[in-house]
Amino acid sequence: MVHGRPWEGTLAVKQADGARLLIRARAAPLYDPAGEVCGLSMVAREATMKGSRRERDRLRLLERIGERLARSLELDVTLRHVAETLVPQFADHCLVDLFQGDKLARRAQFHSRGWMPAPGTWAMVGEQVMYPEGHFCEQAMTRRTTVVVSDLETQEVPTPSPGSIETCDSIGLSSVIATPLIARGELLGVMSLALSGLTEREDRHYAADDGDFLGAIGSRVAVAIDNAMLFEEERRTALAFQTSLLPRDPPAVDGLQVAYKYVPAKPLETHGQGIQTQVGGDWYDIIPLSAGRVGIVIGDVEGRGARAAAIMGQLRAALRAFAQDDKPPAEILRRLDDWCRTLEPTNAEEHGFAAVDPPTVSCTYLVYDAWSRTLSFANAGHDAPLLITDSEVGQMEIEHKGVLLGVRGKGIPGVPTYREETRYLPPGSALVFYTDGLTDRRHRADGHGHYTEAESLQMLCEAVRGVATGTVEAIAEAAEQAVPGEIDDDMAIVVVRTSSVELASRERNFPAEPIRVSEARRLAHQTFTSWGMDSDQADLACLLVSEVATNVVLHAAVSPSPRHEFDLEAAEALNSGLPGDWANAPFAEDFTPLGGREFTLRLRRGESAVWVEVFDPDLRLPRLRSAGENDEGGRGLYLVDQLATRWGSRPTQDGKAVWFEIPIKGGARAS
Repeated sequence: MVHGRPWEGTLAVKQADGARLLIRARAAPLYDPAGEVCGLSMVAREATMKGSRRERDRLRLLERIGERLARSLELDVTLRHVAETLVPQFADHCLVDLFQGDKLARRAQFHSRGWMPAPGTWAMVGEQVMYPEGHFCEQAMTRRTTVVVSDLETQEVPTPSPGSIETCDSIGLSSVIATPLIARGELLGVMSLALSGLTEREDRHYAADDGDFLGAIGSRVAVAIDNAMLFEEERRTALAFQTSLLPRDPPAVDGLQVAYKYVPAKPLETHGQGIQTQVGGDWYDIIPLSAGRVGIVIGDVEGRGARAAAIMGQLRAALRAFAQDDKPPAEILRRLDDWCRTLEPTNAEEHGFAAVDPPTVSCTYLVYDAWSRTLSFANAGHDAPLLITDSEVGQMEIEHKGVLLGVRGKGIPGVPTYREETRYLPPGSALVFYTDGLTDRRHRADGHGHYTEAESLQMLCEAVRGVATGTVEAIAEAAEQAVPGEIDDDMAIVVVRTSSVELASRERNFPAEPIRVSEARRLAHQTFTSWGMDSDQADLACLLVSEVATNVVLHAAVSPSPRHEFDLEAAEALNSGLPGDWANAPFAEDFTPLGGREFTLRLRRGESAVWVEVFDPDLRLPRLRSAGENDEGGRGLYLVDQLATRWGSRPTQDGKAVWFEIPIKGGARAS
């Protein structure tokens, strides 16, 4: 009181007979003309433990508000629950204004009987609110205490706008209460309640004890709002973190149309783990590979939250790095499985975190060649995609489902067997990849239980069948909306469609002889010119063809492949002990390791680039090196590296392939 603040509390008074009497008291300071505290006024009344019916109703209302506040951590849902509980039992109007930075904005409003103020009178949700000095909401925030205006007819209250006065008069606004929303010592905003003629009541005026009740409500609401705002910030951070790790716009790839969607789950309480954020470990990627081929991946990290999103980001980066080696899909999954088991946080307990197992991940990795229309893939426990051909929709057959990545870290011995499979995709066919968030644990529309996975898959097929001839974006949208109800997990959808036209290509075999390099260069120049490549660009591309082909011929001439090397001395030493037919076998006389060796030149035309591949049976992959000042060779790959858009090499079943990409620089697409 000495500092000029009101006081309120309960006193225990001992009576003459020894009984205790509880007194509820409220005191306010009195000021002299100079503004100094010169006294106080106090109002006291007896506080009973039994209470009246009105007090019992208030206790039940307070309990109900507490239950509703505990149901959600979404801010808008929290505010709506509070408003719906207070209106119309305790008020005809409920307004909640929260600070956004240094500005006050309307975040929620609820009115009895569905009434809504006319535009331009009261602030609407999302609009800035500016209360004049002396307004009860302004006083509540300034004093940080509940303000009760018992009778608006007898007390003059400043209003934000003339339209606000007319609206108040039209509905017969009679009494208001405003309480500040304070959490952790910070002022979050203000909540105001009002009584009007919208509802028939015995008493349309608030009393002083109503302010105490609203203050108790306000303290609970402020804590709930603060928790919801913290959760919203965490969710925004996690979601921004996750979306930054996923590809944004589909890359332009030849012979393939691509669309994808990512949908985060709603925050919910599941599996006894409390309220969780909506981010998860679903991921996907489109990876440009050598010679116009495309890597497609979709996967799902077990669990949800920031840890799942972080693991997802590491997995995507690791797979992109592994994919650049152009190894078969089964080999890529084996390497990814080994990598998953290294993610176990061995020192988690030392930092106060619970020990966790290595992640388990479902994943499908595919490589599509648009020129041959072949799709090679390996699966690690992921759901099979939908295959659309001629308006027919069904799951693509996968013979080897495979095991989840990382299971060996949970005690399952043995090496997971990931096997490669190959399919031919007809022109215009499409694949729809999805994660289990699309089909798992969807609440039925009638509210009884969940859809089974078979029911969800059937609805998905029907939805996709309806737009099978549409764009890939339309198919992705239909797949997202196929199964009704809120998703229990985040989901990712990837749709790819093959080109309906054949892509231009040309291929020829040449003997591995130096004279054949000029023939290969001549074939390349004729092909590039027919494809509409600029003359200068065609000459540059032919230079690179010559360098790569020459490199193949030179290494074929001086270094036979390891697979053709025999120990001839050991063979001669064994002649005496071999049967007669083998004793005279001409191991050393007629063996010619270079006989019949060839290289293959393959040219491919894309929308804006040309890919050149040179195949040969040598297993050794070329590497870029720096030639010395007096070296006669060693500069061929350096020229390729400097002049081509991209270049690389990859192992094949019969040896290796060296490739490079060079832009066309305009020109019409060849038919």
